[in-house]
Amino acid sequence: MKVTDRWYSERLEQPIGLARWGHYGTPVLVFPTAGGDAEEIERNGVVGACWPLIEAGRVKLYSCDSVPGQAMVAKAGSPEYRMWLFNQYHQAIRHEVVPAVRADTGGDETPIVVAGASIGAFNSLAVLCRFPDVFRAAVGMSGTYRIQRFLDHQHSPDLYFASPLDFLPGMEGEQLDVLRTRFAILACGRGAWEDEDSSWDAGNVLGSKGVPNRVDIWGEEWEHDWPTWQRMLPQYLDELC
Repeated sequence: MKVTDRWYSERLEQPIGLARWGHYGTPVLVFPTAGGDAEEIERNGVVGACWPLIEAGRVKLYSCDSVPGQAMVAKAGSPEYRMWLFNQYHQAIRHEVVPAVRADTGGDETPIVVAGASIGAFNSLAVLCRFPDVFRAAVGMSGTYRIQRFLDHQHSPDLYFASPLDFLPGMEGEQLDVLRTRFAILACGRGAWEDEDSSWDAGNVLGSKGVPNRVDIWGEEWEHDWPTWQRMLPQYLDELC
């Protein structure tokens, strides 16, 4: 069963869509790849791969449009605008998407699991680190955790606050204390277009701050493509949920 919703986000200054599959279970928010929309994971077989977990009532999948990723792919506006959009996107996730998920689950405030591939992995790790009060684990698949190269190698305060590998080294206090009770899985293949070093970089930054994480490197047959993520996501959700 799929349900979709769409609303105008004042934070993003444009609409955002949200899709849901399942009736009950651990809420799992899956971020699309860079240019993807809320239903991308269904078209590319990831929802189907997770269907046994959905049918068993163990997980309830959600996904929302990759608004800043779409702008990045299209080179919409200036690099500064695209960096602003990433920061605003994470705020919209926390203050718009999370309340929508909780309303859909009857007000259950159990922390949410997040997941994503490629740029979706970046967003998953970012919201886990930024908002550990509402997210309890992240599954990053084939992650690209430094996105400056897609933004003309420019920097801004917005990108700093959106990028966990930038802001995490300076994090202290209660937010870090809560984050140290969370968990990140950083999985990557060794096949075509994969970047194993990016996952190790993210794991090292997390580890240096005492944040529990595991880097899983798969074999050379696992490429930066949907068949890899169809295999990875249900395996890790089976472990976490």
